[in-house]
Amino acid sequence: MTPTALQTALPAAVSAAVRAPSVHNTQPWRFRLSDDAIDVYADPERLLPISDPDGRARRLSCGAAIFNARVALSHLGWASETILRPEPDDTLHLAQIRVTGPRAATPAEEELFTAIGRRHSNRGPFMDTALPLDVRARLVDAARAEGCWLDLIVGPVAQNMVAELVKAADQLLRATPGYGAELAAWVRAQPSPDGVPSEAGGSKPEPQDLLTRRDFGGPPRPPGRDYETDPFVAVLGAYGDLPHDDLQAGQGLQRVLLTATAHGLATSLMSQPVDVPAIREQLRLGLHRGAPPQILLRAGYAVATGTTPRRPLADVLTSRPTVLQGARR
Repeated sequence: MTPTALQTALPAAVSAAVRAPSVHNTQPWRFRLSDDAIDVYADPERLLPISDPDGRARRLSCGAAIFNARVALSHLGWASETILRPEPDDTLHLAQIRVTGPRAATPAEEELFTAIGRRHSNRGPFMDTALPLDVRARLVDAARAEGCWLDLIVGPVAQNMVAELVKAADQLLRATPGYGAELAAWVRAQPSPDGVPSEAGGSKPEPQDLLTRRDFGGPPRPPGRDYETDPFVAVLGAYGDLPHDDLQAGQGLQRVLLTATAHGLATSLMSQPVDVPAIREQLRLGLHRGAPPQILLRAGYAVATGTTPRRPLADVLTSRPTVLQGARR
């Protein structure tokens, strides 16, 4: 390995990592660089105590960042191996991505890397245009490639089942003390390096919407801008429900999102049903899965919107892991 080349590649990989999606764009990650590795930590100051008290969504977000870093290293000509939870007693040390030597990126990896800069959440209406069967298959394959599953919600019976669970979960969350204030705290009316810009939160939800979206305080919907009547919805999960599985699911989610972006699709995420344990279990039973779902994905064709901001690299890099090791069992 060439030290100088690696010294350039590792921070470049972190720059790609922070482009990952995160719950409310909290960007709940920190990174430490060594000679040949990137250590990924959860940021203890960016936990959502009401909607994500056990940090599951935070780990899912960090898993997506891990995948971006892996793809970026491949693009830069480096092979790597990823160890999840390298220190089981340190719940904040989520992964170590270690470079193992030079290797040319595959065409598939280059396609995924190109999609990193273009992927963003689009909370607006999508076109009522069906996704081609081969694209659907590619999304399922993308999840499978990361050891995850992706169930496509097809037909009115399945769609209504999921829609009812989304609605019930959203109502329960909104009735939870402190939930509204926690959500509002991450909505940004002014330019900010994190949080959800008010213009990116979508318009105000309306009763006729099939899928209940989170209310980020957006404006009323313009006439003729209703959401699709036959949305493409999929549910992603891993094959377990331990912290390791949350990180695995985050990597699977990001591969699916980047694959969708590479095929010209807009995407957005819904987590209300998996944020409420009882409804998460109902969704698992409805899908006939052995492990609980991790996230709901909506995809379709839409007019492009802008990307959300990210914190500067200096804000997410740390040289002192002991500062972060505050969650040992």
